[in-house]
Parts: sequence; structure tokens; C-alpha cells
Amino acid sequence: MSPFSVKYKQFNIIMERDVTEMANIALIIAGGSGVRMHQDIPKQFLTINERPVIVYTLEAFQKHAEIDEIAVVCVKGWENFLTAYAKQFNITKLKYIIPGGDNGQSSIRNGVYELEKHFGANDIVLIHDAIRPMVTAEIISDCIEKTRQHGCAIATIPCAEAMLETDDGISSTGSYPRDRLKRTQTPQGFYLGKICDLHRRALEAGITNSVASCTLMIEMGEKVYFSAGSEKNLKITTVEDIDIFKALLLAKRAEWLKD
Repeated sequence: MSPFSVKYKQFNIIMERDVTEMANIALIIAGGSGVRMHQDIPKQFLTINERPVIVYTLEAFQKHAEIDEIAVVCVKGWENFLTAYAKQFNITKLKYIIPGGDNGQSSIRNGVYELEKHFGANDIVLIHDAIRPMVTAEIISDCIEKTRQHGCAIATIPCAEAMLETDDGISSTGSYPRDRLKRTQTPQGFYLGKICDLHRRALEAGITNSVASCTLMIEMGEKVYFSAGSEKNLKITTVEDIDIFKALLLAKRAEWLKD
């Protein structure tokens, strides 16, 4: 029996014992091939300081006391690597590996539809990019708490830069007030039943390639609520981002040495 099928029976036993105890599931999206990085392997599997990027991400959720289980939507052909890394780095909460889709929206849809088979509508799912490896316990906790309060929560940070409007991509004659803007990150938290229903309604409406779960919510006429993000909650999309990630890792280690 696969290690990723064992938990299905265990979860059923838990639900029979205490149906009021709701779960918090991390859904890690690692379905992309990373073409913008121009590397030979997907960016989430690039090794930085002897660890794949995705392992840093998984460890953040593995160590968080409020996260019960982890699922990963994985790019095709890398499932066995993910299984091996989970064993090597003791990611014991990883219970589900789910095939990726044609784009981000379909990958997330694959993930939440699979989770729907094993969890309840009132369980919370935190959807997180595999390539945001610096997510902190504080960010995860606030996303869970705000989701409990409001039904959804989008990790965000203020927009500090001047924002210019453009029609041609090379010039501007207008600006937009930055205090009316938020920069979105992940995790993005939802009640599982709500996000599954959202994806069904989106398909019926012909929406198939929304940029993120938060934009899909807005496109479907829903309100989204904010939770805490961080400038350090970096999304690795370019080679330059790898340099920044390495610098952040060094800074983190310096803090550990002072303790």
C-alpha cells in the first residue's frame, strides 16, 4: 500500500471519533514547469544549499502545529522525486500527491477536488506556492485565523512603490494611488467547500485561467479578506530571486546563531 493511501483510513477513524474537530490542510502548488527560470528542471526542485526549494516550503508547514496534513499538486514526472524528498527530510504530514493541470487555476482545481474526497466542507485549506519557501509560522497562523473569522484570507503586503498606469508598456501619463493597492502572496486560505464550489461555478461561467485564487474569487463576485504577508515571503520566479533567497537564508542563520 502506498504511504499516501494509508491516511485515508486513519482520517475516517478520526472523523468517527470527533466530527467537531476540523482539519487545516496545506495545499502546495508545484505543478508549474518554470519556463521563466530557463533551467533544465522545474524551479521548485532546484537545489539551494543542499535542499530543494520545495523542501523549504514543506518544512514550514510540517513544523506548524496547526497544520494537520499536506497535499502537493506536482508537475508530471516529478512525483517520485517528491516522495523521495519527503522521506529524506521527514515530511511526515505529506499525505497526497496530485497531478498538475494545464495552468495554475486547473492545478488548484485538481488539488481542492481531490481534498474534497477526504475532508469536510468546513475544513480549511491553505493554498500556497511551492516557490515561496520563506513563509513563516506567523503568516500561516494569521491566514488560518483570518479564514476562520471571514471565510477566506489572502496574505498581502502594502504597496510601497509609486504605481504608474500604461497602455503600451513603455510609457505612462497617469498614476494610481498606492494606498488603494495590496500586493498579494500566498498562502490563501478558504473553507474547502467554498473553494470547491467557486471552481465549479467558474467552469460554468467559462473562467479557466484566472491568475490566482484571490482573483478568481473577485471575478466570481466574491469579497476577499486580508491576512499578514511579508516582504521576505519571496516568490522565486527568476535567477535573481534565487540570489535573494540565498541571502535571506544566510540572514536567517545569523539570527539562529545569536539564540
